[in-house]
Amino acid sequence: MIVATEQTVKKWHIGIIGAIISLLAVAFIFAQIDLSQLMDALTEAEYIYVVPCVLLLLVGLVARAQRWRILLDSGVPLRRVFNIINIGYGINNFIPYRIGEVARVFLTARVTPPVPMAKTTSTIITERLLDLLAVVVMALFALAVAPLPDGSRQTAFIFGIIAIMGFLVLIVLAWQRTLTEKLIHFFVERIPLLQRLPIEQIAAQFLDGLAPLTRPVSLVGAFFWTAVSWTISSFAGYVLMFAFYDEASWATTLLYISSAAFAIAVPAVPGNLGTYELSILGAMSVMGYTLDGTATSFAVMVHAVNLFVHAATGIYGFVQEGVSWQQLSDGVNQMQQQTVGNS
Repeated sequence: MIVATEQTVKKWHIGIIGAIISLLAVAFIFAQIDLSQLMDALTEAEYIYVVPCVLLLLVGLVARAQRWRILLDSGVPLRRVFNIINIGYGINNFIPYRIGEVARVFLTARVTPPVPMAKTTSTIITERLLDLLAVVVMALFALAVAPLPDGSRQTAFIFGIIAIMGFLVLIVLAWQRTLTEKLIHFFVERIPLLQRLPIEQIAAQFLDGLAPLTRPVSLVGAFFWTAVSWTISSFAGYVLMFAFYDEASWATTLLYISSAAFAIAVPAVPGNLGTYELSILGAMSVMGYTLDGTATSFAVMVHAVNLFVHAATGIYGFVQEGVSWQQLSDGVNQMQQQTVGNS
């Protein structure tokens, strides 16, 4: 009960911090623009480009579902994987604390045959790492042609290479799991500070998350569908630029998509209101765009289209899976209580 109370307090603290960050982001955006320009841009936008953007985003979700199906390696039909992953994405876009991930774990445990909860959790960790790698690569490509000082560009390039090398090192560590666990145990035994923390338990869970990448077939498939899904998302973002601009830019598209992906990790109100738009505006500023009503309208539209797609596919997933919000909520709460009780 004490643990549950502490978790509740922690969630409240995160929620308050997120609300403050969102309010500051929104205030900053409105301080930089003319509201009349914002309304004019929204009125004059060519919304026909939203249609191909939405269609591309839907295809991208199919690619993400196929990647997850490969990582699950359990024979779950693509149709059900597509529904479950969309339920999770939809929940994450409107409810804080990444509850959508827990919902995915619960829902995959209901399929026939059921997927073990630990296995689903590990695949979600792998997904995050793959997406992080993809976002870093996209940002590198964009910054390579961005109008930045040479020093800034070189610094960004170095950090990107470090991130990529770090990911490859993680794969090697997962491949040599026994050796990795022995090394961790060696250091924990000799460093008193580490003995105060559950280092070995955390490391074991993290290595579980990387387990799917130790199988060559899964590794190749996961990389392939990660590339396909982010390529399709980039096409969607590129097309949407034509709704507000006469010309679109691939470099700008890659940078604003990667920036928005990083913004999702920042504490904010549900839906990442404010921080999402600000990340896009920041990326466009780096690429030389003026932060005016047009840019802000575009950032709002990008966010609105993504929220619409995830809401629509999430609702569709609920209907297809035959699960109500109450059933899902009860199942997620029960899982969280079991986790707290076992910790």
